[in-house]
Amino acid sequence: MNTVATRDIYNRAAAHWSRNDPQLLSDYTARPFLLDWSEPFLQGDVLDLGCGEGYVARNLARRGCRSLDGVDMSSEMINRALAQEAQQPLGFRYLLADARDLSVLGDARYDLVLAVFLFNYLDLPDTTRVLSESYRRLRRGGALILSLPHPLIPFLPTPQDRFGFEPRGGYFSGRNRTFEGTIARRDGRQLPVRCVHKTLQDLLGALAAAGFRAMPEIAELTVTADHLLLDPEFFTPLYDKPLHLAIRIQKS
Repeated sequence: MNTVATRDIYNRAAAHWSRNDPQLLSDYTARPFLLDWSEPFLQGDVLDLGCGEGYVARNLARRGCRSLDGVDMSSEMINRALAQEAQQPLGFRYLLADARDLSVLGDARYDLVLAVFLFNYLDLPDTTRVLSESYRRLRRGGALILSLPHPLIPFLPTPQDRFGFEPRGGYFSGRNRTFEGTIARRDGRQLPVRCVHKTLQDLLGALAAAGFRAMPEIAELTVTADHLLLDPEFFTPLYDKPLHLAIRIQKS
């Protein structure tokens, strides 16, 4: 993973990621589902890996979350999260840190580790490393919830002004290679995103290598009929395509 380049991507685009209401495609097609999945664990302590400017954290607060640590490698994203926290205090902590080195958290343990579109920026060895640390920090009975672009999306014909990646190789030969892409806001602005391609087998193998033994729940997320009613022009080009992969797994 090119940490400097990834950090720069988000430092430069932080203003366009900042929002309190849904704007991005994935604010409709992925994050509401992940928030629903998180609700059973929100009475405990939450770690938001790759928290960005705090959009997911603030939505978790609306659903009852009262204890959250957010970490992100982008100083601009963290500064924006801290500014929001100063304006509307929730008691959340936002810390500048790389997900591969969580020493800033000390010995903290959590009931939910949430990673919303983080692992698509990590190669396979770093994915296993971060999953292992997530497992270590989870209390027994706690859950890891993660999302990333669906492994098939780079290889499907998709409108590049909505969501997509340029593959470097095929589904198998492109493993662990970085695919550059974009995701759109409903106002038409496109934001740069990145995907280090991993197969489903890679992801499940990394979870097992990290120590997880329970059966993971897997969801493939896409445009729904409600999205089409809301904004047919924006959502129809991506209808019936697998956009995101979500995984929830508990520490037994």
